[in-house]
Amino acid sequence: MLGIALLALFELCGVMTVFAVSRKRALTIKIWFGLVVGLMEMMWLPTLYAFAFGFTERAHILSLASAFAVGALLLALSRGKASDPFKDKTARPPIWLMLLLLVPFTVLSARLHYTHSLREIDGALYAGQSTFGDLCMHASFVTGLIGQSSPAEYTMLPGTRLGYPYLVDALSSSMYLYGTPLNLSIVIPGVLMTFLVLWSFLLFSWEITKSRIASALSLILLVFSGGLGFLYYFDLNGALDPKGLGFGSGRFAAIEAALHNYYNAPANLPDLNLRWVNALCDLLIPQRTLMAGWTCVLPALYMLYTALQRGEKRDFVLLGLYAGPMVMIHTHSFLGLGAISLGALIDALIRGRDRRKQTLINFGLYGTIAVLIALPQLLVWTFPQSLGGDSISFLFNWVNNNGDGTLRDPYLWFWLKNVGPMFLIIPVAVYFNKNARVRALSLGSLMLFLLAEFVVFQPNVYDNNKLFWVAYLCMLPVGCGFLCRFTFGKRHPVARLLTGLVLLVVMTQSGFISILREVNSGETPNSILSLSPVVRYLHKERTGRELEHQLYPYQVFSQSQTAAAEFVKQNTQQDAVFLSDTNHNNAVASLTGRRIVCGAGTYLYYHGVDYQTREEDVKKMLSDPEGNLALFTAYGVDYVYLSSYELTSGASPAVFGSLFPLVYEDEEYWYDPVRIYAVSERARVKFETEAANLLQ
Repeated sequence: MLGIALLALFELCGVMTVFAVSRKRALTIKIWFGLVVGLMEMMWLPTLYAFAFGFTERAHILSLASAFAVGALLLALSRGKASDPFKDKTARPPIWLMLLLLVPFTVLSARLHYTHSLREIDGALYAGQSTFGDLCMHASFVTGLIGQSSPAEYTMLPGTRLGYPYLVDALSSSMYLYGTPLNLSIVIPGVLMTFLVLWSFLLFSWEITKSRIASALSLILLVFSGGLGFLYYFDLNGALDPKGLGFGSGRFAAIEAALHNYYNAPANLPDLNLRWVNALCDLLIPQRTLMAGWTCVLPALYMLYTALQRGEKRDFVLLGLYAGPMVMIHTHSFLGLGAISLGALIDALIRGRDRRKQTLINFGLYGTIAVLIALPQLLVWTFPQSLGGDSISFLFNWVNNNGDGTLRDPYLWFWLKNVGPMFLIIPVAVYFNKNARVRALSLGSLMLFLLAEFVVFQPNVYDNNKLFWVAYLCMLPVGCGFLCRFTFGKRHPVARLLTGLVLLVVMTQSGFISILREVNSGETPNSILSLSPVVRYLHKERTGRELEHQLYPYQVFSQSQTAAAEFVKQNTQQDAVFLSDTNHNNAVASLTGRRIVCGAGTYLYYHGVDYQTREEDVKKMLSDPEGNLALFTAYGVDYVYLSSYELTSGASPAVFGSLFPLVYEDEEYWYDPVRIYAVSERARVKFETEAANLLQ
């Protein structure tokens, strides 16, 4: 497919560029970093050319040519020059460790991405538990960017600039433009980026700890993150759950709920104030912007850590050039990197008094370059949306705050049950760590943690989690290094080893159960877990009956909706405006890229945009079209889309049929009908002309 070939060519250009600027690095480092740079080029360059040519094939051809020209030129200029040497071969990252861990974790992530991203089954499209909410929004960006000029608009709120960091969806849109199916346009970059996140974190952990065991432990704790939520599942007397928010009665009720119920996995239980979630199934799989942000921020942290050791201007200049474009990839990751860098600067100035001038010059170059690249993005996209939406506010202790200054849980218990023992281990590890660079990153991570504890940067308070996690990614290898030194210490080795094993089990149980649940939510038609003899036995012990096969519960678009969407793509104008309901799984917005009068408030509210008037007008037009014909004209409505969602909002096919000509109704899906009516003159003329041509 041309879309996959386009991705591969951009990746090749990224690898060429990195090979040029870092000729003497280890091969694994150059390939890893080159793949990240290639993705960044594919996210950014077509968007830049879209200012002049729109998001078209022409813009992509010019983008690819530019990426290739930069890589080839740098290779030519750097021929014969040495840079960034690994003088000590023992410092090279362990390849076998990477293969041993990255292969199974990547296979797991690939399975989740595939089953959770518009998987087609008998003509209908499905998601998983964690992607059921956000997937449709991202799909609307992927399909809606085609043909638009930069800066793009929301297709689910026409006339409103798209200030949300959408470049990861722009990459998928590029593949979609070149013929890759929509689901694969989402899945393939998702798998690649998740793989690069895991690879990046393993390399970053290795760079900090230089320990195979500590690096492996860091990656395992990242994948199986989730806190102490699993304790609630064994809380038979209700000591941890006095308000009765648990999972029913019986020995195995909680386990059954965890494996089968909607959002009952122990890493993500809002009713019990468990919000840290699992990094793989609750962050990387569903939150595509965060996934892209981590893909970029982990190499940036790696570059910052190594630059602090070398102290050369060149490293800081490259870091500034790399960090600047991150704003519209993932703003939270860019902000997190900035806070950590500021803390590292302060620490370097305090500890390195004899090198203060050079430190100021290095960080000055880094910061100036990054800000100069970031500022246009902030002015064009971020500030108009975030500041206009009154997104920034002050609130202590994140989601643990009731909003009136009181806390839902005691402060320490809240963080301990959410993050787990590592929340206590990391400060101790930093205290005993004598590495100056680790101390610098630690101060930066502390500053980021405090910033996220007191300032909310978006309407959804929960999203501050994206800042906390950057600090956690930075410090987790430090905690794991300390834990390994403690576990394998010379004094009382057996006791220490047992303690370490107990901690490992405690720190991975919530994540393990959460991932099992997510795998279970993505299996169809018969769940892997429901076919497991162990689970079947537990279910029979609990209920006294055999476990029936679990049907796939997360259908996003029915057969009739996907068929109607295909008709819309083939027979309506690219810039056509549809009146439809504001349900989050809107087939017109997500599958066709056409504009709708107003999308789901569950998306738009948290993006800080003004949509309420349009939402009310949609209700009026659907329930009383004849009395609100002026609104159809005001919003430039070309078509009306009626499915079961619109019917439940009061729309009447008989009324719409008396006002506008019916241009689509598929009798094959009479049990779940979709009807489309032509409203505007250009829509009517198009179908009248086509009907006349058919008669001839």
